[in-house]
Amino acid sequence: MLEGKAAIGETDMLQTMQQDALDLAAKALDFFDATDAIAIARFIKQEFDRMYGPGWQCVVGRDFGSFVTHCFGCFIYFQVGSLSILLFRGSASYPEPEKNQFEALEPLGTLDTMKA
Repeated sequence: MLEGKAAIGETDMLQTMQQDALDLAAKALDFFDATDAIAIARFIKQEFDRMYGPGWQCVVGRDFGSFVTHCFGCFIYFQVGSLSILLFRGSASYPEPEKNQFEALEPLGTLDTMKA
């Protein structure tokens, strides 16, 4: 069980979401072997998708680096023993292109007109 064994490294989540993340990690570690990082990550990600809507990403392991863009209030990094868990909701850092964005551009001309 996870009681008293989790150490939060960084987070911008509300306390209730933090507790959900810790509770789900504890449940995952009850269901899966601690060496099955993919199963643990899948479980936590799918449960957060169900509880808080789609777009969550989860990384579980003993040695990894990360540099991610996330939605405000949707990031937590914590350790359970020697296992680290990164959970965040991804965020697009660029605007979606508008449809027909190139219609207003003038054609450059054909290859024949460019030779002259």
